[in-house]
Amino acid sequence: MPLFRRGKSSPTRSFQSKRGRFGAVRRAKYGGHPAHVRTSAAPSTPFQVSRVDEAADLVAGSSDGDGEESELPDEQAGVTLSGGGSESSESDAGPNVSYNVLLQTLKPPAPAAGPKRKRRKLEASEASPSLTVAVTGGNGDLEEVAGEEISSEEDIVVVSAEEDDDPTGGDCFTQHFTDQTGSESARRIQAVLDNQWLAEKIGSGKSWSARRRQPRTSIVSNLGGHDRGTPPSSGFKFKPKFEHAAQELLSSPSELIQQLTSLTLSYQDILFSARSLGNAEELRRLASVHALNHIFRTRDKVMKNTAKLSRNTDDAEIEVRDQGFTRPKVLMLLPTRQSCVKMVDAIVALCKPEQQENRKRFQDSYARVDEKLSIDKPEDFKDLFGGNDDDMFRLGLKFTRKAIKFFSQFYSSDIILASPLGLRTALAGDKTKKQDHDFLSSIEIVIVDQSEALLMQNWEHVEYIFGRLNLQPREAHGCDFSRVRSWCLDGHAQYFRQTVLLSAFNFPSLNRLYTQHMHNIDGKVKLSANHDGAIMDLGFPLKQTFSRFDFADPASEPDERFQHFASAILPSLIKASSQGRGVQQGILVFIPLYADFVRVRNHLASSSSTQHVSFGSISEYASVKEVARARSHFLTGRHSILLYTERAHHFRRYHLKGVKRVMLYGLPENPLFYREIVGGFLGSSISQALVDGHGANVSSLFSKLDLLRLERIVGTKRYLSLLSEKGDTFDFI
Repeated sequence: MPLFRRGKSSPTRSFQSKRGRFGAVRRAKYGGHPAHVRTSAAPSTPFQVSRVDEAADLVAGSSDGDGEESELPDEQAGVTLSGGGSESSESDAGPNVSYNVLLQTLKPPAPAAGPKRKRRKLEASEASPSLTVAVTGGNGDLEEVAGEEISSEEDIVVVSAEEDDDPTGGDCFTQHFTDQTGSESARRIQAVLDNQWLAEKIGSGKSWSARRRQPRTSIVSNLGGHDRGTPPSSGFKFKPKFEHAAQELLSSPSELIQQLTSLTLSYQDILFSARSLGNAEELRRLASVHALNHIFRTRDKVMKNTAKLSRNTDDAEIEVRDQGFTRPKVLMLLPTRQSCVKMVDAIVALCKPEQQENRKRFQDSYARVDEKLSIDKPEDFKDLFGGNDDDMFRLGLKFTRKAIKFFSQFYSSDIILASPLGLRTALAGDKTKKQDHDFLSSIEIVIVDQSEALLMQNWEHVEYIFGRLNLQPREAHGCDFSRVRSWCLDGHAQYFRQTVLLSAFNFPSLNRLYTQHMHNIDGKVKLSANHDGAIMDLGFPLKQTFSRFDFADPASEPDERFQHFASAILPSLIKASSQGRGVQQGILVFIPLYADFVRVRNHLASSSSTQHVSFGSISEYASVKEVARARSHFLTGRHSILLYTERAHHFRRYHLKGVKRVMLYGLPENPLFYREIVGGFLGSSISQALVDGHGANVSSLFSKLDLLRLERIVGTKRYLSLLSEKGDTFDFI
């Protein structure tokens, strides 16, 4: 049985930098052929790691500072060893030395007050006398084994290849990041650049459908030997701790979740627009399983390659390409701190770490359990805004073999969880801090959860972040370029990045992200829900009128909408509101966009035709006092018209009383808002006999640009007829 001999390295030294504390760095001098390891029979010498922070990430309870997401440089995961032991190869080890090593190994350890030694598994192929092992003394310094550090209390246990828990080859992970041949990947990238995509329908169910687009050249490739759209479960390999959770998702009772899981694990880009309260927990678990499995398998591959390099004593150079420029591999964009808590809880439940460094600080900063929302708020509102609803945060997570560290520096993190606003402020810099996006240069998986909530915040931040993903870094950050993947060096990382967008519904900005920033050479898929239509769920009969207007140029659509409203709809509203107190008062004008809201409000306030019209307004920027006054005046009839924005309803969910007629200046993005405004506000007035069912009505204004909104409101089976049939007015009763 091959044995190891442990040698001692020089003490670790640390130093201070202007930009933060750097980790302990060990340096070594070695010459000869440019191999990664030079073994020698000389006494133990210091060694250099090409990526300091990741070289320390496997030490139990390791700590590199308690700062938040600053720009601490972090080098690559590859480790360069030199002269770590007194034996350089098997031929240099004499029989006496081997005998002494055997005696030292069999000698019982001296009693110590520290924790019990733990056993560490290595492959049998890795257990070679030529493997250089650098071990420090009992002062708590790091202990290196083939690029991965272990604590000084651990032993090394040799296991056979059959016991390896990280099989490689033949699965989607290997196909996507390793088996891409140069000529085939180049053809795919060129097809993406030329916008040459093959579109096809790959599946459908009772309430969903899936369509895929992939580079045209990929249809003749045989990577993996199966359709990359629906890979078999045998094409997925997991770390043992994630196997059970992954198989549960693959065998979910929901066919939609099964399809989504299969596509996600195959590293294709996904736009999933069927998120709901019912499947939210499964989606978080899927995101966690996929991200963690990717991180741990990538780390195992780096360690194995480092061990392979360390065993190489020939003059032939071995080229290994298994890393990016920087350490962070997964980016998760989330709307609120409470949503971050839910995602972190899902990650921790899967990892089951022995230690959680800075967990209490995380709970104090992110979790909030004392805040209770009103019981009359809808469930989706409670899910989004319950707990800590702060949308300004960013968090780094660092994984070691035994622990998770919260609030790790970005350059030493494996996963970055952030809100768009929080991450943009870190990217933009300020007067004292320059712009820095290098930590996003090697992101391999991006997961955007609750995209519909991010739309109501500021979607520009999301596009800003995507515009800075996978750019070439401005600084080296200690990168070992000899191990950086070729497609990273060529600036093609965006074509290998997987992007997963999760949303309750599709919208134009999400489609633009899908078109402009999702260039995966393995293809991209849209999973969409089929809609019955919000008009069917009101609970009472009501005449609903939809009026279509045309436009010559998409850029002129807002102007055409306003002109149609001012000339065709507003006169009837003025006439109804001027009839005095009665059934025709209580007109609610719902306006989705704030710019349109300002335009309509200014017109009502300044136009000569509306000088006798009393109106109020509620927007997302109105104060509590202004909202209370507008609601009171509208209820009492002092204001006959009330302007109301979609974002105000999203963030506050007011229940407006006194509504007798609803005018939708534009269709809402969220179909739930249609049910709440029409079925809730107007339905409440009908139930209170403020207006009868024949006197109450709702009218909506739409154009061809409202295609996605119209589908959710009137239903998948009806919306195309409203866009294509002759006439411009459609009534539903």
